[in-house]
Amino acid sequence: MNQNSTEHFFKNTVLGHPSGLFVLFFTEMWERFSFYGMRVLLINFLTMAIIGDNPGWGWSAENAGALYGTYAMLLYITPIFGGIIADKYIGYRWAVVIGALIMTLGHAAMAIDSPTMLYVGLGLLVLGTGFFKPNMTSILSEMYKDYPEKKDGAYTIFYMGVNAGAFFGMMLCGYLAEKVGWHWGFGLAGVFMLLGTLQFWLAKPLFGTIGEVPDRAAVREAEELAKLSTLDEDKRNPFTLVDKVLIVITTIIGLLYAFNDPLSKIAEINLFPFKLGGLDGQNVMIILALVFFLVLVISRLMRYTTVIRHRMIAVIIFAFFTVFFWMSFEQGASSLVIFARDNVDRSLEGSALTTFNIINTLLTVVPLLIVSWVLILLAKQSWKKIPGSNIVLAICFIGVWSVAIWMLYKEFTATSSEITVSWFSILNSFFIIAFASTVSKLWDSKYNPPAAVKYGLGLIIMAFGFGLLAYGAYGVTEGIKVSMVWLVLAYLFHTLGELFLSPVGLSYVSKLVPARMIAFMFGMWYLAIAIGNKLAAVLGGQIDNITQAYGLSTFFLIFAIVPIVAGVLVIALNPVLKKLMHGVR
Repeated sequence: MNQNSTEHFFKNTVLGHPSGLFVLFFTEMWERFSFYGMRVLLINFLTMAIIGDNPGWGWSAENAGALYGTYAMLLYITPIFGGIIADKYIGYRWAVVIGALIMTLGHAAMAIDSPTMLYVGLGLLVLGTGFFKPNMTSILSEMYKDYPEKKDGAYTIFYMGVNAGAFFGMMLCGYLAEKVGWHWGFGLAGVFMLLGTLQFWLAKPLFGTIGEVPDRAAVREAEELAKLSTLDEDKRNPFTLVDKVLIVITTIIGLLYAFNDPLSKIAEINLFPFKLGGLDGQNVMIILALVFFLVLVISRLMRYTTVIRHRMIAVIIFAFFTVFFWMSFEQGASSLVIFARDNVDRSLEGSALTTFNIINTLLTVVPLLIVSWVLILLAKQSWKKIPGSNIVLAICFIGVWSVAIWMLYKEFTATSSEITVSWFSILNSFFIIAFASTVSKLWDSKYNPPAAVKYGLGLIIMAFGFGLLAYGAYGVTEGIKVSMVWLVLAYLFHTLGELFLSPVGLSYVSKLVPARMIAFMFGMWYLAIAIGNKLAAVLGGQIDNITQAYGLSTFFLIFAIVPIVAGVLVIALNPVLKKLMHGVR
């Protein structure tokens, strides 16, 4: 694509960027609204008692964690395949639309109160995410292909859309689900997913040929050119038959493990009904898969030249420590939800309720006003070209404002209230929006530390949040509730840790890995995050068992000590990683 084919995007701009960027911003915002709106409800709904005003399904935390962990794990694996299908066959736009429609059906299924439909819904959400997740950023990247100097700013705006969607989804779906009924919350997530898809499809005139079905001949030509332009040190390292067999074996065992965990716990169907040396069959198989995977990775690394091999080893080390970060951070979707519901004093009345209502109103209205202002700017620039898309967006915002005003009115007219469990989850998005630019400026200053130090600090800062929870929960017995201040502070430190570590990882994969290997290594990176998510849910599901045996404080100490040890270790490895990176900063 030459510059002339993209320069028309910059003729009609909003805040210095093409109108198309803000269509992507709102599409991603509604998708994240739906995703996080559902995510914040799932563990709470599954583990809520089957009696009461708003009954759940009364599952154990262990069973709910097993199901959620497999769902979260698969969410990071299917995008690898969705990206390949879009690149080669259907194009980014169709992939986004297909993914969004599948996810809409998934949310609709979850709004029906039935175990079968819950599993169907989660399966559809995993498939839909596989198509949607990798291809939104691909459209954005293609749009800015000839304007690399504007790309950082574009991704920052896009990232704000992600967090705005997560923020409002958790706040509004959570409130509706907990105060009215669970399936109202699940249903609201689906409504905005459908409307977000529609506004994206109707905005097609803004994008021209960007994201269209790829020209097969052009794809083949690009692949041939890439081969010809390969440097001597980046010689082609084809996958041998042994490599392919190892990939197939590890993939099959990994997927069987992912499904066996919830199947064996919830339905008592064990795909690995044996024991070896005291180890359960599924643990034996996952260790075997890990051994095969290590053989695959090491054998491939040995075939590269020294510099490339060293840089890829550095990426693998970073990926290894990524597992420990997400294992702790993702407690926000499992154990912290249960902790907020059962162990945090969320009851308010009098002046405390008034103060909370003022804070909650500012948290709700100020971001909504800002995003609505962006919507008006977009409508001014793009009304003639995409009136239908703007009308759908307006309907979305009327809906969000209506639910938000209804929520605030209910809380202001109540004499006493209980903060919803889901409200605490919005703090992560709020703190990201509040501190992202400050952390970003730190990296642009003279205080910019090496990658390993950023990684270590991210792990240690996040662990400090769990340390505060362990301190706040010390000595707590059944029936005693702790101050919500501890949970608010924990989310603050978890978010600061995320800002130190999360953006660094993907950046270094792209810097350290040869262009031809980038898809494989990104796949490995997402596999590390998937494993972290699965471990998070499995360990988070042990909150009741560990609390009964050792106390709630000990449970949180696990997630403080492990990341601190990992953080200190990765900082100590800085000199080694520096050598392995061969000058890449």
